[in-house]
Amino acid sequence: MAQSHETTSRKPPGLRLFRGAKALRNYQTLVLVLTFLAYTCFHMTRKITSIVKSELDPQTKVGSAWGRLHTRNTLNVGWYPFNTSDGSALLGEIDVAFLAVYSIGMFFAGHLGDRMDLRIVLTVGMIGTAIFTALFGAGYWLNIHSFYYFLVFQMIAGLFQSSGWPSVVAVVGNWFGKSKRGLIMGIWNAHTSIGNISGSLLAAALLKYGWGWSFAIPSFIMALVGLVVFFFLPVSPEVMEMEIDDGETNSDKDIAKEPLLEPRQEVKHKAIGFLEAWRIPGVAPFALCLFFSKLVAYTFLYWLPFYISHTPIGNEYLSDAMAGSLSTIFDVGGVLGGVLAGHISDRLNARAITAASFMYCAIPALFLYRTYGSMSMTSNICLMFITGMFVNGPYALITTAVSADLGTHSSLNGNSRALATVTAIIDGTGSVGAAIGPLLTGYISTESWSAVFTMLMAAALLAGLLLTHLVCAELRGKLSSSVSKCVANAQATCSDQV
Repeated sequence: MAQSHETTSRKPPGLRLFRGAKALRNYQTLVLVLTFLAYTCFHMTRKITSIVKSELDPQTKVGSAWGRLHTRNTLNVGWYPFNTSDGSALLGEIDVAFLAVYSIGMFFAGHLGDRMDLRIVLTVGMIGTAIFTALFGAGYWLNIHSFYYFLVFQMIAGLFQSSGWPSVVAVVGNWFGKSKRGLIMGIWNAHTSIGNISGSLLAAALLKYGWGWSFAIPSFIMALVGLVVFFFLPVSPEVMEMEIDDGETNSDKDIAKEPLLEPRQEVKHKAIGFLEAWRIPGVAPFALCLFFSKLVAYTFLYWLPFYISHTPIGNEYLSDAMAGSLSTIFDVGGVLGGVLAGHISDRLNARAITAASFMYCAIPALFLYRTYGSMSMTSNICLMFITGMFVNGPYALITTAVSADLGTHSSLNGNSRALATVTAIIDGTGSVGAAIGPLLTGYISTESWSAVFTMLMAAALLAGLLLTHLVCAELRGKLSSSVSKCVANAQATCSDQV
């Protein structure tokens, strides 16, 4: 009776009103939609600062080609203290402070996610993010020009943001099976790019009313979605008292009996420890690979609109709003890259080979975008799309399917309370790189954008090299499998001839 009362109390308030059995597919659809919307909102609010950068800091000296500097004329006076000579560096410091707190908070969020109600953790994270993102924008109406005001509120927003990713991955993991995991999670992970796109378009459209509105409206939307999550998100089949009866289809049974977390027996496991999670085979190399992968991805996330608005395309400069809208092409490419990486890794059954290949392909893509992206609008769009595909592909693969694979590793002996912690470790480590990339860009870009792209190409190379051991292991496994098949076919042929 007590256990039944506890389960009932953990049900979302909005779903307690509905009595009777519900189809498993309905709950799965609800979970997919709500987690997709939730993390779309996280990235929507995260993207705002990159769009507003050019409004705060109308920098005039920018590089348009390897080694050459040009001047951009602008009537925008900016916003003190970001319109000073070190304005780009100050914006870079705010980015790194946000991401540093985010990466640290990620490790704690993973532990909380394995020990607390994920619906509450996710809701608090969304509402908190909305409040402090809005307070950052409130500096516009309050006429605040203190650097530390913006720094502190952005750091607190980063802390609340850290609860998002471990929570949504764990919730989806409770409801969905392993079949085509890479493809399914690659499609679901489109929320990252959709959030970036919607944040870019919305913030850019609101700039003409004042940059404060670019923070206020997305924050309000996120708060509303957070309330919907609180009232309607079912975190697991157990909370909803789901049982499989004879009337269900075989596919439904398979999904219910083979959840992403793969519990092989009805045993309550303790949540996995931090150091124990690091010792899971594959966690360390993929986490370090994500460090450099997110360094590249987040440099584009925070600085691409600024770069576009300060670099002539076809000998013409774009407005801040137009640059923000154009930057969404990178995220459109990222959607395709995430789906392709997931599908290819499923077909090849080779996560490391796929991730490393994408990172190596990102190197020439970055070089071509920097060298030829300013020739015309067409070349900029095409090369930006290709760059986004190769940069975001492995980032999406590692943070979703790879994290799920490692969170259910055979060394865990069926422990279903490891996914949030493993996800937090991998994405938390990656977020350290995500903090360093924008920070370095803030300083390096004042001298040369060519040096920035050189840094990004080096990071992409290191990301691929860090997976070398796992790539070799996958290649040996495939070679051994091929040899075994050839031997078996040869033996079968000989038997037929005899």
